[in-house]
Amino acid sequence: MTTPARKRRTWSAFGDVRRVPSEYEVMTHKTNWTLREGRKVPFEQNPSSPANLWFLTYREGSPLKVDDWDAFRDPDQMTYRTYVSLQNGEETKADGLLTQYADAGADATLSPEWVGVLATLFAPARFPLHGAQQVQAYLGHIAPSSYITNTAAFATADLLRRVTRTAYRTRELQLAHPGSGIGERERQIWETDAVWQGVRKAVETALIAYDWGEAFTALNLVLLPTLDDVLLTQFGTVARASGDELAWLLSNLLAADSRRRERWSTALGAFAVAQRPGNADVLRKWVDRWSARADEAVAALAPVLAAAPQGAPTVDAVLASAQAARGRVLEAAGLGAQKPAAEAG
Repeated sequence: MTTPARKRRTWSAFGDVRRVPSEYEVMTHKTNWTLREGRKVPFEQNPSSPANLWFLTYREGSPLKVDDWDAFRDPDQMTYRTYVSLQNGEETKADGLLTQYADAGADATLSPEWVGVLATLFAPARFPLHGAQQVQAYLGHIAPSSYITNTAAFATADLLRRVTRTAYRTRELQLAHPGSGIGERERQIWETDAVWQGVRKAVETALIAYDWGEAFTALNLVLLPTLDDVLLTQFGTVARASGDELAWLLSNLLAADSRRRERWSTALGAFAVAQRPGNADVLRKWVDRWSARADEAVAALAPVLAAAPQGAPTVDAVLASAQAARGRVLEAAGLGAQKPAAEAG
């Protein structure tokens, strides 16, 4: 007698599974409507419409391919509920720090030399951060799986949080040091000061990296790991040495967002390489291209940290630390050691 096939019920979207999917999987699986099965084009439009051609070119046509992107999983298994709960606690911590140091009048005690560093390096950072936020949002929009879309959406929110905190601190510093130019000259510095032109070139070029795989590589595997080491890690260390404990503490809080983004980004890179070893060459080509731009950006920023009143690193040390931070991310993504800059194409 033939045993009838087991009737699938609630979890048929996951295939013939023998377990109950996790909350994370239930809330994330196949929620990107432009990837519905049985559709030849993403949108219910003429197949040759601009929107369909865009996605077919820069998502389906990307050289970064695996058989099933839905097999990827975020190491933190973040859902909207868990993300909001986590960041509610983190924002409470940040608010507490800001209140504590504002009540103590800490900004008024900062040295003029350090205020100059803040005016040049910290306050204008909201511009590249906003550019990175836009690239991250694009990545989430065009990603080939809802498992990637959701992680990029949370990373976008993290960058918005960082932009907001930078703007808030800029206003506090402006009130404490009205003659410093803080709160007045950030756009001019961003657009014209040589310190920022390498970063501006890199971020604005990333905004036109339309292939989803290149956008992911450029931002999450190269630019942000490199720049975060300068603008969060090294900046925080120098800030503490220069008597700005609030900047150090806030940098540490915000760095947790960067570490979470790096966890899923390196996991995605390693997944792509494991699923199709040829993806390593695809990713390395982009890594080499964007690493040169990242190094150019750091080389211009480094002298500002090197001129800090206390705890200043050398220009060479700033660049070496940033490259090492990027190298750790690439290693975790399964891409191994980088080519020397002279060999990168």
